[in-house]
Amino acid sequence: MEIGVFIPIGNNGWLISKTSPQYKPSFALNREIVQRAERYGLDFALSMIKLRGFGGDSEFWDYNLESFTLMAGLAAVTRRIKLFASVAVLTIPPAIVARMAVTVDSIAPGRFGVNIVSGWHAAEYTQMGLWPGNGFFAERYDYSTEYVQVMKELWETGRSDFKGRYFQMDDCRLLPKPAGAVEIVCAGQSDRGMQFTADYGNYAFCMGSGLNTPTAHAPVNQRLAAAGAKAGRDVGTYVLMMVIADETDAAAMAKWTHYKAGMDVKALAWMADQAGADATASEHSTARTMTVPDSAVNFNMGTLVGSYATVARLLDEAAAVPGTKGVMLTFDDFLIGMDQFGQRIQPLMRSRAEVSAAA
Repeated sequence: MEIGVFIPIGNNGWLISKTSPQYKPSFALNREIVQRAERYGLDFALSMIKLRGFGGDSEFWDYNLESFTLMAGLAAVTRRIKLFASVAVLTIPPAIVARMAVTVDSIAPGRFGVNIVSGWHAAEYTQMGLWPGNGFFAERYDYSTEYVQVMKELWETGRSDFKGRYFQMDDCRLLPKPAGAVEIVCAGQSDRGMQFTADYGNYAFCMGSGLNTPTAHAPVNQRLAAAGAKAGRDVGTYVLMMVIADETDAAAMAKWTHYKAGMDVKALAWMADQAGADATASEHSTARTMTVPDSAVNFNMGTLVGSYATVARLLDEAAAVPGTKGVMLTFDDFLIGMDQFGQRIQPLMRSRAEVSAAA
């Protein structure tokens, strides 16, 4: 199983709390995180794209870097680790993103990929006059399908005459072509989102769920496997999980309890309001999943809280779920958390024994 890190391109990472570690994003911070990840043998790093934050007392995600620019910089200071940048498809034409990807691939040949963000947070786009209207919620995967088809044509053949509803290419050219296949990550968990991933993606970026329930994503894997079988393609999940670790289970749980006690209610209310705008969203959709009240403080992602041995055991359980291609980790404190994982957790994982020995 691959292990990756979902790097903190936005302030305060993935804890919507006033009592969690507070920090601003920077190239220096993310460089240090990704270089440590590479030293410890992690397989990939992915950065999101977020164009408007949630506000609140913690100003959650009001400070954000741009994904492609950041990953280009990180490509130049790493040697082995795979890097994924995210694109909000409403903001940049696919032919330009295809060329941007080739450019980063020339810095890091064969180890760059693109995460497709179809858009659930309308305020990110209305602020720039780019939101097509709420009808887009029902059309966004049709739009993203054409988007990826254009990019793949350009990467594979160097030209495109694609004619679709949303995009029309007229002898569009792209040279040089990338050194190898540019992998695609997709985040949709609805049935339509799963179909899109199965048809065009390599990995489904999905949310784990629950506290210390590392196999809760099994139904998502089963749905994706069915969609992949229908499409005749091998796809699997990158499961998002937060690690909060310490010397003992009790010490780690005390941190988690402290973060939840300080949840930023104003920022959470903004997120819930935005997520509720899509009247067509299914119960499996990312927007619906993130805002379940119990643990919305960290987007309801799978949360592994415990001693180093406990977290190692739970990650091995996650690795054993059929269809799990990798786990993408977040931490309460990324620099401390990366060292905890590399030095104390990974050496105890059966599923990472060879990687740990090499690192």
